[in-house]
Amino acid sequence: MPASIIPSDTPPLTLADFDFTLPDELIAQFPAEQRRHSRLLYLDAPTGVLRDNFFRHLPNYLKAGDLLVFNNTRVIKARLHGVKESGGKIEVLVERVLDEHHVLAHIRASHSPQPGSALLLEGCLRVSVIEKEGALYRLRFEGDEPVLTLLERHGSLPLPPYITHAPDAVDETRYQTVYASEPGAVAAPTAGLHFDAEMLVELEAMGVRSAYVTLHVGAGTFQPVRVDYIAEHKMHSECYQVPQQTVDAIARAKSEGGRVMAVGTTSLRALESAAAGGTLQAGYGETSIFITPGYQFRVVERLLTNFHLPKSTLLMLVSAFAGMDNIRSAYQHAVAQNYRFFSYGDAMLIEIRKNSAENNASQP
Repeated sequence: MPASIIPSDTPPLTLADFDFTLPDELIAQFPAEQRRHSRLLYLDAPTGVLRDNFFRHLPNYLKAGDLLVFNNTRVIKARLHGVKESGGKIEVLVERVLDEHHVLAHIRASHSPQPGSALLLEGCLRVSVIEKEGALYRLRFEGDEPVLTLLERHGSLPLPPYITHAPDAVDETRYQTVYASEPGAVAAPTAGLHFDAEMLVELEAMGVRSAYVTLHVGAGTFQPVRVDYIAEHKMHSECYQVPQQTVDAIARAKSEGGRVMAVGTTSLRALESAAAGGTLQAGYGETSIFITPGYQFRVVERLLTNFHLPKSTLLMLVSAFAGMDNIRSAYQHAVAQNYRFFSYGDAMLIEIRKNSAENNASQP
């Protein structure tokens, strides 16, 4: 899997190229009252034109024959607390469910648990430490019940680190897309959080089609980039699946003149990973694709996304998609206009091919 494609005459990109000042009060701590009540910033990348709107007007940017590609992963209750055999307190964050009894997990503890030791989580779950794999631990959940069942019963929702409140019943509904169906993520594909069931019905009635990929978002999505030159950064690995039905839907949309829109950076990463050989291929895989400016996109013309952390790999991805100058201008505008940032924040629609429907979009 190629990491990124950067022309040889491009100066090395540094972390400072993706920094910006974000007031703390713009970091959304709670979702909008209703999913569609978020704001929407439209960016026409070829011209750099920005337009303020509301997410409820998204259908005005679409037409019959267009295709939306959603990530249908479901966030699991991946965070557990407990103790080691020695009595020391620990926190476990499941990164990946391997099978019905085994997981890969992050463990926070004053002293790392050793292979062969045991953990007691949430007062009732007995877990064996099998081995350490890099920064993660392979754990076995004892007993007969599947680990996903145990997590749903005893775990808590792993809200992002910049959300300061403990997860509650509202989060359990709203930090999940309405179409989530494949459990395995530890972070939500947040661009999809703006869609409610009524909008999906409305879009279908318009002749806008939907297709799905699965990419189980890992905790690594929140990990900071710790190198100055971004080409030296190593991405975390995530599992993805692109069904043949989705490959066929994309081919049909393109052949009929429809536009393909990735709903979220995770959908885009799954599609680009599946197209790494030059053409989009169905199948399962692991991806550590790192998309930075200079990357040549193969699949989509449009991207719906939220606003991302300074110096983050996701900010680098959207800069690759729309152009670094466009994203700098868009983010400056978003800050000046008090858009809400990150997982519970507002949305941005980026177009890299001119959209005739855009001229008819409703104004705020």
